[in-house]
Amino acid sequence: KQWYQRRVRGDMDCYTGNGVQYRGRVGRTTSDYDCQNWNRDYPVIHSYHSPEYNWAGVGEHTFCRNPSPESEDRPWCFKDTFWTWIDIWDFCDIQQCSRDSFDYFR
Repeated sequence: KQWYQRRVRGDMDCYTGNGVQYRGRVGRTTSDYDCQNWNRDYPVIHSYHSPEYNWAGVGEHTFCRNPSPESEDRPWCFKDTFWTWIDIWDFCDIQQCSRDSFDYFR
């Protein structure tokens, strides 16, 4: 496998590829909103609940994930606010990993 296809360690706050394997702890959007808990339908009603989406790392937490890799190219989350009825989700402020992020390439 190529370096960018390998699994990212859970303690890294960067993502590879489309971010589907990102398991970091960033829980804030690029528009500066906190993320909604993935198992909650409040304030945003959605269908990304575990265990159906366990493969994407969603669950009882508010960390950014990408449970829709067919349409999104990086980790995102639903905004935990009532004041954005149109833009209910946003990408997260997470950098894409570079080769230097992996000990193997240092």
